[in-house]
Amino acid sequence: MSGQRFGAAILGPEGLRLSAEERGFFARTDPFGFILFARNLDSRAQIRALTAELRDAVGRDAPIFIDQEGGRVQRLRPPLATEWLPPLDDVARFGNSAAEAMRLRFLITALELRGLGIDGNCAPMLDVARAATHPFLRNRCYGETPERVAEIGRAVAQGLLQGGVLPVIKHLPGHGLAQLDSHLDLPRISAPREELEAIDFAAFRPFHDLPLGMTAHLVFEGLNTAPATVDPAMIRLIRDEIGFDGFLMTDDISMQALSGTVPERGAASLAAGCDCVLHCNGDMAEMAPLMEVAGRMSPEAQARAEAALGARTAPAALDIDALKAEREALLPETA
Repeated sequence: MSGQRFGAAILGPEGLRLSAEERGFFARTDPFGFILFARNLDSRAQIRALTAELRDAVGRDAPIFIDQEGGRVQRLRPPLATEWLPPLDDVARFGNSAAEAMRLRFLITALELRGLGIDGNCAPMLDVARAATHPFLRNRCYGETPERVAEIGRAVAQGLLQGGVLPVIKHLPGHGLAQLDSHLDLPRISAPREELEAIDFAAFRPFHDLPLGMTAHLVFEGLNTAPATVDPAMIRLIRDEIGFDGFLMTDDISMQALSGTVPERGAASLAAGCDCVLHCNGDMAEMAPLMEVAGRMSPEAQARAEAALGARTAPAALDIDALKAEREALLPETA
């Protein structure tokens, strides 16, 4: 490390290649990392060129993230990557072999991502599904009990790490009770503290050792009055009661569950105790003022960022087709 702290953000480029303005902006602000969406993805050669440009702009091996959960939330699709069922459906399909099947699924995913220059995936999702969970979230979950979610979540994390990709646990401290889409509205959860402790928070506690986590934009009525991402009390709960001491990023700061301008949201998130702000839409008119208020990471955030980067490993040399065959062999025999 050069000794200068990273910019306290993860940012998304606007298009398929960097503009001169973006290169200069990223060089000046030095965000911790970057995140890619469908607008950034066209061909293997183009994606590899873009990831190289992003790292060249900041002069280091910055992490590059993506949402590659499978199902609806899957930025890379064939022929660039394998098409997967929604996680909840895939877990049900494999029954007792689901944990191993999901480890293999995310190992394959990791190998595909690393081949494109991407080394972070916003998974596992440790939100516990309920019957009333909003459809935007429900089939992205892994199960309806904290024990099942923790079992599958650990397998997902193992697969990603074996493939050389950093996992990001989400959405702390638990989004499973949400009945609104936080991209559009602010979910308010009225469940008693005892239920949250026994189910939602419990699913995250076994993952205190993982390097990266992401917050949730929601309110737990009775615990907080502001969205968890911008509430110091909820960040303390994530740190002290759930026990997560890794690098903590916000969910996308441009989601409409949050109020105020993007810079105001970013400043509030950092003041609450998040380590960095995630901004996804690639809009320079939002990113420039955001970085003015975000600035550089705190020393504590920088230490957690460096520890997370230290968890990256070289991907295993494995054959994807062989892994897919191994996975399919786990399917239960049909009657």
